[in-house]
Amino acid sequence: MTALFSPFTLKSVTLKNRIVVAPMCQYSAADGRISDWHLVHLGSHAIGGAGLIVAEATAVSAEGRITPGCTGIWSDDLGSQWERVVRFLKSHGSVPGIQIAHAGRKASANRPWEGDDHMKPDDPRAWTPIGPSADAFGGNLPRTPHAMTTDEIHRVTRDFAAAAGRAHAAGFEWLELHFAHGYLAQSFFSPLANHRTDAYGGSFENRARFMLETFAAVREVWPQNLPLTAKLGISDFKDGSQTVEESIELVRRLKALGLDLVDVSIGFNVPDVSGVPWGPGFMVPFAERFKKEAGIAVGVGWFISEAAQADKIVADGKADLVMLAHAMLDDPQWPYHAAKALSVENAKWTLPAPYAHWIRG
Repeated sequence: MTALFSPFTLKSVTLKNRIVVAPMCQYSAADGRISDWHLVHLGSHAIGGAGLIVAEATAVSAEGRITPGCTGIWSDDLGSQWERVVRFLKSHGSVPGIQIAHAGRKASANRPWEGDDHMKPDDPRAWTPIGPSADAFGGNLPRTPHAMTTDEIHRVTRDFAAAAGRAHAAGFEWLELHFAHGYLAQSFFSPLANHRTDAYGGSFENRARFMLETFAAVREVWPQNLPLTAKLGISDFKDGSQTVEESIELVRRLKALGLDLVDVSIGFNVPDVSGVPWGPGFMVPFAERFKKEAGIAVGVGWFISEAAQADKIVADGKADLVMLAHAMLDDPQWPYHAAKALSVENAKWTLPAPYAHWIRG
């Protein structure tokens, strides 16, 4: 048994392998409601053999969508729409997960193939984005967000908790909070995006407050026996950004509140990403630091595509899970082909029987 195809247990959940389909926005919902597209997209990866499949960033409130095509879970009706997807994923041996999110100042945008920019204020589909400060992201997202009041901050925290409850009711067994990529929670933590002067801005303690309060509220409603995880943008890798060291301390505090695993990623709080150390598996050394220094289970992605590369990351103890996006879109049967490449015995049985019985060797 290779490291990549060894089981992984977190709380009461056991993944059959270390391969995770990372959340990938499909921008194919209507008023937050998923369609057959989502069933087929996510279901194809369950058929492909991934141990965990995390549904895309799903908005905790209507104004928290990135685009009008984003999925939502801000009502019980929207929560129940996921039940069919969950049943399908579980029936083919994959653990169903979901990422819940609020896009903050990046919200009210056109879908990527429609411009990937802020909708015009007079567009009937548009709404006013919100953020920690009245400071625009910039670039193709120039709209100035409404600076949230304390009451609005507390309301969004409650929205996250309510969304977590709906995710559990729909049958999800793994929850990821989106604390990355310049969306609302991440922008509170970033000195590049948060220019508040009250209890939610300035010092590390204040910038971390929204994430910590939101996580604690979710922890109250999400079952203790199921994994509660977060994707964290650890830095923007430029002057004035939160440091990796600050992010490690934040994860220590989140762990004390009940965080089970962190998926390390990039801040993306500003359009300029020239400081990011791009390259194959470039986030792996950071994942290893978080695993050792915060003493927590870790997932890692970014430019991981080869079976041997993924297997070595797990075998060397640098991360517990490998988060794949582009590789899984390129090849929904990536786990099977990885098993063959790693000489896993009976590799074809990483696929469900209706596929595996057709395969010779």
